[in-house]
Amino acid sequence: MLTRLVAPVAAALSGLLLYASFPPRPLWWLVLPGFALLARCLYGRRARAAFGLGFLAGLGFLLPLLSWTGEEVGALPWVALATAEALFVAVTCVGIALVTRLPLWPVWGAAVWVLGEAVRARVPFGGFPWGKIAFGQADSVFLPLAAVGGTPVLGFAVVLCGFGLYEAVRQFLTYRSTRDSTREVPRRGAAIAALTVVVPVTAALAALPLVDNSAQDGTATAAAIQGNVPQLGLDFNAQRRAVLDNHARRTEQLAEDVKAGKEPQPDFVLWPENSSDLDPYRNDDAREVIDRAVRAIGAPTVIGSVLTPDTGKLRNTLIEWDPERGPVATYDKRHVQPFGEYIPMRSFVRLFSSDVDRVRRDFGPGDKVGVFDLAGTKVGLATCYEAAFDWAVRDTVTGGAQLISVPSNNATFGRSEMTYQQLAMSRVRAVEHSRAVVVPVTSGVSAVIQPDGKVVQQTQLFTPDALVAEVPLRSSLTPATRLGTLPEGALVAIAVAGLGWAVFRGVRVRRSASA
Repeated sequence: MLTRLVAPVAAALSGLLLYASFPPRPLWWLVLPGFALLARCLYGRRARAAFGLGFLAGLGFLLPLLSWTGEEVGALPWVALATAEALFVAVTCVGIALVTRLPLWPVWGAAVWVLGEAVRARVPFGGFPWGKIAFGQADSVFLPLAAVGGTPVLGFAVVLCGFGLYEAVRQFLTYRSTRDSTREVPRRGAAIAALTVVVPVTAALAALPLVDNSAQDGTATAAAIQGNVPQLGLDFNAQRRAVLDNHARRTEQLAEDVKAGKEPQPDFVLWPENSSDLDPYRNDDAREVIDRAVRAIGAPTVIGSVLTPDTGKLRNTLIEWDPERGPVATYDKRHVQPFGEYIPMRSFVRLFSSDVDRVRRDFGPGDKVGVFDLAGTKVGLATCYEAAFDWAVRDTVTGGAQLISVPSNNATFGRSEMTYQQLAMSRVRAVEHSRAVVVPVTSGVSAVIQPDGKVVQQTQLFTPDALVAEVPLRSSLTPATRLGTLPEGALVAIAVAGLGWAVFRGVRVRRSASA
């Protein structure tokens, strides 16, 4: 019985190691023994066993990683989401087990992992890429690879190195177990094991020149306002006017600091998502409060608002507010969050949780790329949840953005790890596209990130604050930005080819055995 428990326990432990490699812990390197242990569990396994072990690994990884999703709505939605995502991991692990029978199996296996992440980032309901291995690597030696091929290449390199570590250990143990006095080191196997570890690290070092903080188009002084919220949880926006007043007050305080010479005059100001849930187009009081704050600071300001048309769906909108002309441009969030901003299958989901009715009116998605011209600086916009999607950030850079802003609202998730996980995404995006990233958040953590992924300023949770920083503006495109989905497509093609080869090889072996 104890022997039978070894593999399941090891699989769950591998998932826990993957979880522990994610922020706020600076233990990114734990991902390598995590994948090495997962490879030990999957190597040579049949499909049924691989599925079960992969499911346990997925739960060990995603249950703690996504615990913030149950912060206000209880355990059921959290466990349901983690279980659904763990099923994707389980199916992926079946594919990994299948390709372990091939030569160079760590390469095929790492590609299969990328295939699993690609599917998970797209289905269902537009996908849920939270927990992509790349997002745990903001402090990693592998991070420069994000500029080469984005999150798929970064994730592939990390998984390949982890699988390569296991293969190196397996080759060594196989050599040690051979009792023949004439034994020789299995050179081919040892070379493959070494290369799958050395090549990803070498590639990351070779990619370092792509990481550049220089100001190609000069600099801009950006301000990020964190006004804070009156209370934590899902009902934080019940006091919508208080949230708006907090951000207006903190902006006016910054204006006073500028006049007193304590802070430099910002070229533009960034408020977070939901900083004005009162529609300023329909609410004169809200418009007046915003106007007064923006005139005080004397710089174009991006306001996060909720627009409430008479008919149709709500809009999670960012508004460019000019100190003289008022609102001059808008960006509607393109990827609205299922079960947060809209409820798919509402009547069915209500059977499991009445919290769905807190979303009384669904949000609808926008269809235009968000790039605002703020005092001559082109700022790309990816609202909160959108930062997890490769396309949503890349579109802004190919659309001309010299700087990226990720306005967010994490008040719903309290003091959980969610805000640090999301901040790590923005750090990876900074390196991926070689852009500074400014992250204004209602309740924290707000931050200013350099193009090399380093955080140069950040706030504390649930504390009113304002960050003012001079940031470099850049217009060159990294290989990752230029190539777009091509690296991911190539890795998916490799995975499919490997799976096809493994299936064909297995069929041929079975036919030979029966003959």
